Amino acid sequence: MKMGENVGTGKNQLQHRQVFDVSLDVPQQGGSKCFDDDGRLKRTGNVWTASAHIITAVIGSGVLSLAWATAQLGWVAGPTVMFLFSFVTYYTSTLLTDCYRSGDTVTGKRNYTYMDAVRTNLGGAKVKFCGIIQYLNICGVAIGYTIASSISMMAIKRSNCFHESDGKNPCKMNSNPYMIAFGITQIIFSQIPDFDQLWWLSIVAAVMSFTYSTIGLGLGIAKVAENGKMSGTMTGISIGTVTQTQKIWRSFQALGDIAFAYSYSIILIEIQDTVRSPPSEAKTMKKASLVSVSVTTLFYMLCGCMGYAAFGDMSPGNLLTGFGFYNPYWLLDIANAAIVIHLVGAYQVYCQPLFAFVEKKAVEMYPDSKFITKEIIIPIPGCSPYRLNFFRLVWRTIFVIITTVISMLLPFFNDIVGLLGALGFWPLTVYYPVEMYIAQKKIPKWSTRWLCLQTLSLACLIITVAAAAGSIAGVVLDLKSYKPFSTSY
Repeated sequence: MKMGENVGTGKNQLQHRQVFDVSLDVPQQGGSKCFDDDGRLKRTGNVWTASAHIITAVIGSGVLSLAWATAQLGWVAGPTVMFLFSFVTYYTSTLLTDCYRSGDTVTGKRNYTYMDAVRTNLGGAKVKFCGIIQYLNICGVAIGYTIASSISMMAIKRSNCFHESDGKNPCKMNSNPYMIAFGITQIIFSQIPDFDQLWWLSIVAAVMSFTYSTIGLGLGIAKVAENGKMSGTMTGISIGTVTQTQKIWRSFQALGDIAFAYSYSIILIEIQDTVRSPPSEAKTMKKASLVSVSVTTLFYMLCGCMGYAAFGDMSPGNLLTGFGFYNPYWLLDIANAAIVIHLVGAYQVYCQPLFAFVEKKAVEMYPDSKFITKEIIIPIPGCSPYRLNFFRLVWRTIFVIITTVISMLLPFFNDIVGLLGALGFWPLTVYYPVEMYIAQKKIPKWSTRWLCLQTLSLACLIITVAAAAGSIAGVVLDLKSYKPFSTSY
């Protein structure tokens, strides 16, 4: 096929695939050798690629605020809350995996996205509410990751500046150029057409997340050894360091920070749609969720607790950029570079569902528009040809620009992280998975199982409201001394 040749709409491609699938007529558990039972190309994902996607999404910038969150809650409540969030996240993700197929978990109709699953199992106004919450949360995560990456880029510059001046120069700098640089990178990577083609970026990002988490953990252990004791108290930051009111709001915000660190349910169905079968996609995703949540919880416990043990009440909001650590400066540079590389991948993993939703809707609304449907094949030596679509190029670029500008307006890392965690945790991680599971399994109202599931949902709602209140209070406090586009660190 030559450059510039129109390959048509996604609908036409799907029809072609389905016809071709019939002509092959080589059954393989509901599909052919090349195509799955729904006429799409064979999915190739497995436990390890799914785990890499989840780890990329989960061990994100959230891990960096866990020492601060533990400092607000103390040695008893901090680790306990982290464990409870991990348990709830894993449990509700197992409920959600069963909703990928409607009816039978092996042969039922596939739901390609989180919203598809809600539409099939619940329907009505709940679908629209879910879409609004999910896509607003994705926009929020994109903003949070832009802020976090810019802080890490500045931390590299500042650590070198501190080293050169022996700590005499405060090394203040504006965050805007770094956010713009991250935005330009995301414009380039956002042109990767499909979720399935992101597996390599997810693996690189997962390796990076382990790199900086391990460095943060190692520096925490070294600091504890240097101090000769473990800092911190059973009840967290002491009254006097903060007021009673601040203690309450900060404790609530800490819940939001921990919730944000575990949020990946909004893209679980999309990840599951990359997994091959047999075995059933639900079985594979349950294994991947167990592996991922277990690994991330271990890292979270170690990073949060060792960071708190190292700094006590003075634990920084961002462990690797709050400059509790100054040396070895080169190791901090490596850690912060790993954060930036990881967030480049994590941004894409989170945003792909939103990109796909908008592009699908555009094709449905304007099927005859060449601007929306036409694809130009660009040969790439040694690789698969690239499919250039002008609508995808323009819309994804505009999205990245908007999230970057908002990030420049609201560069409050801890408060934004807490607010995002609070707003996304209950509806997307708990409420919808529980409601869909009840509907799919036809669990009788007021039965013991129904009551247990609803109690779990209510408890998580209360935590979400408290966390949101704490984060909003933090944002209001930050805004008192804030000037737009002129934030420096």
